Amino acid sequence: MNADPKKVPHVEISVANLEGAVAFYKKVMGWHMIEHAFVVKEESNTALGKGCINAFGTGWGSFKMVHLSTGDGIGIELFEFKKRVAPQKFDCWKTPAFHFCVHEPNIKYLVEKVVAHGGTEQVPIREYYPGEKPSKMAFVKDPFGLVFELFTELPAEHFEACTLTAVS
Repeated sequence: MNADPKKVPHVEISVANLEGAVAFYKKVMGWHMIEHAFVVKEESNTALGKGCINAFGTGWGSFKMVHLSTGDGIGIELFEFKKRVAPQKFDCWKTPAFHFCVHEPNIKYLVEKVVAHGGTEQVPIREYYPGEKPSKMAFVKDPFGLVFELFTELPAEHFEACTLTAVS
């Protein structure tokens, strides 16, 4: 085992409606705001502007951004790009990431809360390893199109001592 496991300080998510996404994630997930929304402009007079040009290339104009935090201190950076241009560096609004996962022991409650606030259930709650472990999962979609997983256990609890076949 690695003696120095790395932490994930934040995750960036591109949204079409920043204010709506902030309201949804605060109300449904209980995430709290650590920095209010601000506008980043495409300019080279500040370190932030230069860094964004280095990351996104040119032609994006400006975007809005906000910082939230999960219950375990992971930062969630929400971005709203009004002008989506052909990527020059990397396509920050179309990434290869498949999904993120939210831990919730009362999964039925959270699925219902997501749906009650305009989201949808994408994959119904199902049990992993029936009779062996109590792990359950579901996939939901927020009102803005982002699909994410809900899981009843943390990874160490779920994968520890479960029956998996290794790939050779």
